Amino acid sequence: MSISDLQESFIRKHGDTGAETRVFYAPGRVNLIGEHLDYNGGYVLPAALEFGTTLLARPREDDRVRFVSTHFEYEADIRIPDIGLAKTGEWVDYPVGVLVELAKTGIAPTRGYDLLFHGDIPNGAGLSSSASIEVVTAFAFLTLEGGDTDTVEIARLSQRAENGYVGVNSGIMDQFAVAVGRRSHAILLMCDTLDYELVKFEAGNYKLIIGNTNKRRGLVDSKYNERRSQCDEALAALRTRVSELACLAGLTPQELEAHKDAIRDETVLRRAQHVVTENRRVLDSVEALRRGDLRTFGAFMNASHESLRDLYEVSCPELDVMVEEAQRIPGTLGSRMTGAGFGGCTVSLVHEDEVERFIAEVGAAYKERTGLTGDFYVCGIGDGVREQSAVKR
Repeated sequence: MSISDLQESFIRKHGDTGAETRVFYAPGRVNLIGEHLDYNGGYVLPAALEFGTTLLARPREDDRVRFVSTHFEYEADIRIPDIGLAKTGEWVDYPVGVLVELAKTGIAPTRGYDLLFHGDIPNGAGLSSSASIEVVTAFAFLTLEGGDTDTVEIARLSQRAENGYVGVNSGIMDQFAVAVGRRSHAILLMCDTLDYELVKFEAGNYKLIIGNTNKRRGLVDSKYNERRSQCDEALAALRTRVSELACLAGLTPQELEAHKDAIRDETVLRRAQHVVTENRRVLDSVEALRRGDLRTFGAFMNASHESLRDLYEVSCPELDVMVEEAQRIPGTLGSRMTGAGFGGCTVSLVHEDEVERFIAEVGAAYKERTGLTGDFYVCGIGDGVREQSAVKR
């Protein structure tokens, strides 16, 4: 939808007061490599995408904030003193949670606003539509109310909103990538410290293709907790040999090999092997990107999927089929599952000349082998949160 189309939708919902409408935008995100490392003290390599959430905002003359969306029927009209008093279980909990957190920092709305949210992130694709809504809301209100729009702090605040108000115990990677992302760059991020580096991603003739398996992820919470517990067990065992070890990803592959007999349980050992080797892959992948070596980067993507499938065991038949079929296409440098696993999405790096073939053949084979219909999104790496424009009537 163009800005002019969104402005027309805005007026249909809120009326035309003649006041200036300001337009803000935050992207979705994908993690290129580095899965299940955020809670193990390792590095991740996410990137902002070229689709996301647009927010139109216009001041009112009263103390009401009106939330509407182009996608959801549910709307909310809340007086500023009442913001955050009751959760709804609806999409508005995400922006309301941000306003609650902003108020804690001393940035409460000083006047009412009419708001319209529009997202072009594929719904349910695991590309962080919630983080996109949170970050665009925080950036917009800080801008409108004269606050500091430091993007790292916006990521922190948005994560607090999701953890505290919405009640989802997410890490910070999603909000961080959405807030800090830069066009044609990946983000090498240490989630524990938020130390980060922008890494040039010169894709050239290659495109990222996100493949959505449309497989419901019913096991994620229980298996996630199980994996965290197994990693804690591995860390405790290894500390009997390396007392100063702060986190599992703090070991090199060579150090783990030297001390692996401290871990008695074979399953727990496999979990540790994934964490340690995946962390090394992230760092080696960054070096490949710095050299402009996409072929090596793609090989690390393939190895990452194998490790997630065989060592960490968070893949599923649907993800494996989509990755296998992607890797059969000439021009595919690499393909892997991305996200928590047990369903969700894959990410593939594919030559632009093979994109149409990729979508057609992978889609057909995936449906034949699983009975499910996959969705595919061709995208590039875009910028993080920003103000786009102002519209005057």
